[in-house]
Amino acid sequence: MAGLQQRQTLGGWTHRDGRPGRYGVLLAAVWLVFLIQPFQAGWSARDTVAGRVGMVATLVFGATYVLGFRFVRRRGGHGEPRTSTRLAVALLLLLVALGAVMCLALGESGLGSSVYIAVGSMMFLPARAAAAVTVLIAAVAEVLATRIEGWESDFTLSFSICVAALASWGVTQLMDRNVDLLLAREENARLAVEEERNRMARDLHDILGHSLTVITVKAELAGRLMDADPARAHAEVADLERLSRDALVDVRRAVEGFRELTLPGELARAREALRSAGIEAELPGSAEDVPSDLREVFAWAVREGVTNVIRHSGATRCTVRLAPERVEVLDNGSGARADAVRSGPGGHGLAGLRERATVVGATLLTRTVEPQGFSMTIVTETI
Repeated sequence: MAGLQQRQTLGGWTHRDGRPGRYGVLLAAVWLVFLIQPFQAGWSARDTVAGRVGMVATLVFGATYVLGFRFVRRRGGHGEPRTSTRLAVALLLLLVALGAVMCLALGESGLGSSVYIAVGSMMFLPARAAAAVTVLIAAVAEVLATRIEGWESDFTLSFSICVAALASWGVTQLMDRNVDLLLAREENARLAVEEERNRMARDLHDILGHSLTVITVKAELAGRLMDADPARAHAEVADLERLSRDALVDVRRAVEGFRELTLPGELARAREALRSAGIEAELPGSAEDVPSDLREVFAWAVREGVTNVIRHSGATRCTVRLAPERVEVLDNGSGARADAVRSGPGGHGLAGLRERATVVGATLLTRTVEPQGFSMTIVTETI
């Protein structure tokens, strides 16, 4: 998230606030090549005051245009285009004034500035205002070319003004979409971080909430039995050590991201998944009685069993029974499901679960329940 926030441009083209990046400014500067004609006109008359004034006005015009392109355009806090109105108007008036100086000093070649003024208005002003300014500039350019003696009008200039303004509008829309993309990516990253934090909080609560409560109760009981029944107190303390070690292992696995290995977490997620599927759930409130070496395979059993209930059974009720030596997932659905025993990717089917159970010396049993239903059980001894 921090890295995305620190990245200020999209590939060097667009800033987060909508201003062009270094490549965008370079692209704008490239089009100043069309100011070469009025500058050459001034250079040809460099021995005159008008020629020198025309060259200076052309250079200042080009610099003002690029700087305006670089700094004026902004976007609002919700991504809406927003321009610094006073600065935009002041900049456009300055460009108009410089263009007028170019026309007075250089003649008809100074009208080339009108194309840049139209493009600038499209970049700096709202679309409707920019369109109106563009039409006005094209009309004024044609009137001047028609009325001033020695100037020629073939509508090429007005056509160029309109086409350049339209192209500028397209570039503006592209820049806006780029900024929208950047903001959307940052928002997705922020939501992902927030979701991960919430997930971690839920997992830690599921893992530690009940475990710490049981540890506290057993610690109090051991304290009371210390004098009255030392043997039982000793057993309670040993149980405390086992519970604390199991809780520590679960926390480490949750922090490391091995969510599928956490039995309390799987029970909590099973409850939420069944609720979302509209299936009544009966689940154990804790997993403290399950030995450490069986917790992983029991967690896999809960995940696989509940997944099959939701996907295949058509059941309205699901029960998970948990004991130190066994775990059972029972539903009142349609009975045995051949497609449920196929191994999915990574061995997540019942065949894969059977292999996991064998590794820890347990057995996977499946059966149809009368009058209807299906039971999947892992036990550490044959029954």
